[in-house]
Amino acid sequence: MITTEREETATKTMPRLPAFDHQPGTYRGPSLDEVLRLRREFLNPGIFLYYKTPIMIVEGKAQYVFDEHGRRYLDALGGIVTVSVGHCHPHVVEAARKQNELLQHSSTIYLHPNIVRYAEKLASTMPGDLKVCYFVNSGSEANDLAVLMARAYTGNYDLIALRNSYHGGNASGMGLTAHHTWKFNVPHSFGVHHAIAPDPYRGAWGRDHPDAGKNYAADVKNLLDHATSGQVAGFVAESIQGVGGCVVFPDGYLQHAYAHVRAAGGVCIADEVQAGLGRTGTHYWGFETQGVVPDIVTMAKGIGNGAPLGAVVTTPAIAAALAQRTHFNTFGGNPVVSAQGLAVLEVIEREKLQANSLAMGSRITAGMQRLKEKHSIIGDTRGKGLLLGIELVKDRSTKEPAKAECAQVLETCKELGLLLGKGGLHGQTIRISPPMCLNEADADFLIEVLDAAFSRL
Repeated sequence: MITTEREETATKTMPRLPAFDHQPGTYRGPSLDEVLRLRREFLNPGIFLYYKTPIMIVEGKAQYVFDEHGRRYLDALGGIVTVSVGHCHPHVVEAARKQNELLQHSSTIYLHPNIVRYAEKLASTMPGDLKVCYFVNSGSEANDLAVLMARAYTGNYDLIALRNSYHGGNASGMGLTAHHTWKFNVPHSFGVHHAIAPDPYRGAWGRDHPDAGKNYAADVKNLLDHATSGQVAGFVAESIQGVGGCVVFPDGYLQHAYAHVRAAGGVCIADEVQAGLGRTGTHYWGFETQGVVPDIVTMAKGIGNGAPLGAVVTTPAIAAALAQRTHFNTFGGNPVVSAQGLAVLEVIEREKLQANSLAMGSRITAGMQRLKEKHSIIGDTRGKGLLLGIELVKDRSTKEPAKAECAQVLETCKELGLLLGKGGLHGQTIRISPPMCLNEADADFLIEVLDAAFSRL
């Protein structure tokens, strides 16, 4: 085939994946078309695919994944913030393997060392009196349990959550969620009141307003005064809104919101499913970036690095209220996931992944700012550490969401070897949340590919 000079130049300047010393195995399973056919016939029809031409991921190593043909992609979505220390990290894999060969399951009605060792290590990362751990299988379960705790401890029922939030795919998680894409009309919505999202880009008070956090939190006080009749069980908020488009709250927001809720007798719940485990770089937990200590913390995804593991950490006083009844979770904290969860914490500490998140996040953030100066479709760049967002707009003055353009950027990036996410109320925000082992060459490649994708628009 004869190529033109322009095509040859484009090929030479196309971003190239950094070198990586790993040879994927030969895939011998069913074809992509066969898997797609079986998925359509036998799996939940509500699950979705990002790309017009789906890709099939069959292997992962560190910050990369491979399709059935052995093609490599930089995973800048981290399995939706699930792969924290890298795909198939050898220390995590070995911990799970060793435990699988000894005992795969032991209910909490018996003693086992793994769950208490993991609980002790997890609690050691928490500030204040947060030291009692409950283990479940997902973030949705964790948030459901946190709501139960709040209601049992306070004796109240009403809850306050935030607009643009996401807290899970079960009924109670949907009740807290205020994002139309993920929410059915569930009975658990009754008694849940949604405060204004403290979004400095789209909200009434921007990042340059000295009292932005205080002003947004005033709506929480308004709900306490007029919607809950003062009978509030708790306030639930992600520390950084993930699915909502990586929205970082103004400084002081959670301090003021927590003060209002506690004054009314409620407890404060921090959803750390996406923002925790050192991903923000400056702090181990996202709520610490706001200078607060919650009463209940929920987590999942990255704490198991792919294992179905969720947790709730609370104070002894709140835990005592829940002890009025028997609490039991068949698989929560079983020996295998506890071994894997402990190994994840050890890797983060040994490999200094929190510091790496800060360094690589700063490098990508600087690159995103350069892209914003070059491409007018970028309305806002934001985030902390390796939890970052780029919001696309058709016009910077009107801030009309550029939903189709966001989807097209993801398509182009996939073609060039980069996997990203999207979020925001209209699907207009590119989400960047790679494994925390990302390196400088990967960060530079990510920015180069995004530049090429925006240029093609």
